[in-house]
Amino acid sequence: MRRSSLFAAAVAAVMGLSGSAQAEPTEITFWHAMGGRLGEVVDQITAEFNGSQSDVKLTSIYKGGYEDTMTAGIAAFRAGEQPDIIQVFDAGAATIINAPGAVYPVADLLKEHGVGFDVNKYISGVRYFYADSDGKMIGMPFNSSTPLLYANKEALAKAGVSAPTTWEEFEAIAPKLVEAGYVPMAQSHSPWIFAENFHSRHNIQMATANNGFDSTDVKILYNNKDLKMHWAKMKEWLDKGWYGYYGRGWGENQDAFVQGKVAMWLGSSGSFGGLRKSAAFDFSTNYLPYWKGLIEEPKSTFIGGAALFVMSGHSDKEYEATAKFFEYLTKPETQFFWHKETGYVPITNDAYELAKTSGYYTEAPDAEIGILQLSQPGGDWTKGYRLGYYVQIREVMYKNFEQILNGQSTVDQGFDAIEKDSNDLLVRFKDTYN
Repeated sequence: MRRSSLFAAAVAAVMGLSGSAQAEPTEITFWHAMGGRLGEVVDQITAEFNGSQSDVKLTSIYKGGYEDTMTAGIAAFRAGEQPDIIQVFDAGAATIINAPGAVYPVADLLKEHGVGFDVNKYISGVRYFYADSDGKMIGMPFNSSTPLLYANKEALAKAGVSAPTTWEEFEAIAPKLVEAGYVPMAQSHSPWIFAENFHSRHNIQMATANNGFDSTDVKILYNNKDLKMHWAKMKEWLDKGWYGYYGRGWGENQDAFVQGKVAMWLGSSGSFGGLRKSAAFDFSTNYLPYWKGLIEEPKSTFIGGAALFVMSGHSDKEYEATAKFFEYLTKPETQFFWHKETGYVPITNDAYELAKTSGYYTEAPDAEIGILQLSQPGGDWTKGYRLGYYVQIREVMYKNFEQILNGQSTVDQGFDAIEKDSNDLLVRFKDTYN
C-alpha cells in the first residue's frame, strides 16, 4: 500500500509539473493607431515578444486613427470591455489621465510587478509629457517624435544656400530659393509646430496652472505678442511666395516636398523612415528654427506622437503580463529596432547609446537629429502641457490660422477668437471632469 501510494504521489507530482509547464499564457490586448508601415512594425514587435516567452500572448489590434482609437477606448471602458493597453496621442492625454479610475499609472505598474522603474533612464525630452504634476509617469512613451526641418539638398545647392537655424536666416535665404524655382517652405500640423512647439522652443508659457499640469481650472495663453508676431510673418511669407500652404492635411504638405515643389518641409522626426523610401532626392534633417530675437539659445521641443496607457479593471495576472510586455518594449534592442524602422526616437538613454555604438548614426547621421533636439536644455515651459478637449482646441486653431492666411481675419482677430473659443472648451472640460 505504501509503495502504491508513493508511486501515485510521484505520478501526480509529474502530472502537476507537466500541467503547469503547459499552462495557457495570459492573454492581453493592445489597441493602437499605427496604420500602414508603422502597423507592420507594431505587428512584428508583437510577434517577436510572443515568440520570446510563453507566459504572455499579446494581441495588437489596429483601431483606426488617433481619435478613433481613443473614442473606441472610452466606449469600451464605459461598457467594461476595455483593452489592457491603449495608445493615446498627445492631444488626448488630458482626457484619459483625468478620467476617474481609467488608468493604472505605468510607474506604479512596473514597480509593483517586479520590473522596476527609474524615470532617469528615459531621455530628457520624453520623461514628463505623460506624467502628473509631481513627475510620476502615467503613460509609457511609445511613438515619440519631434518637429524637424527637412531640406532638399539639391534645391539648397541650386540656390547656393544652407538650411536655416533661425527664422531670421530663413528670411534671408527665401528669395534665393524662389529664384531657383522652389517654394521655400511648407509645413504640416500648424498647431503642433507653430503653436505648441513655438512656445517650447522659445520657453514661453502656453497656459496657466503650470501649462495645465496642476489643475483643470486653466486658461490658454496663445494670445500673446510673440506668437502673433510669428503668424503675422507667416501671412507675410505666404503673400511673398516664401511659404506654401497646401491645406491642413499632413500628407498634402509632405507630398509637395517629396514632389520637389518645396525646398524645405517642417514635419515629424517620425516621418524620416518613410521619406527615405519616398523621396527621389537627398535630403537633410535639421533642428526646428527659432527666432533669435526672442531667445539667444533655443530650448528643447515638446514630443509629439503618443503613449501607451494601461487601462484599469483587469486582473493582477493581466497587469503582470502587461508589465512584462513593457519591459520587452523598453529593451534597448527593441527601441533601437523601432527607431531604425520608423524614425521615432528611442525613448531610453540605453537605447540611444546602443544606436550610437552600433554605428547607425555614422550610416544615417540625419536619424540622430530628432533625439539631439529633444536632448537640448529644457526650461520652465518645455516639459509639455495637459489641456482638456485639446483635440477640439486644435481644430479652433486650424480654423483661425486658415482665416488669417486667406485674409478673412487679421492676426489680432484670429487670436482673440482662439483665446475665447479655447477657454470656453477648457471650462467645459473642467465642468465635465471635476
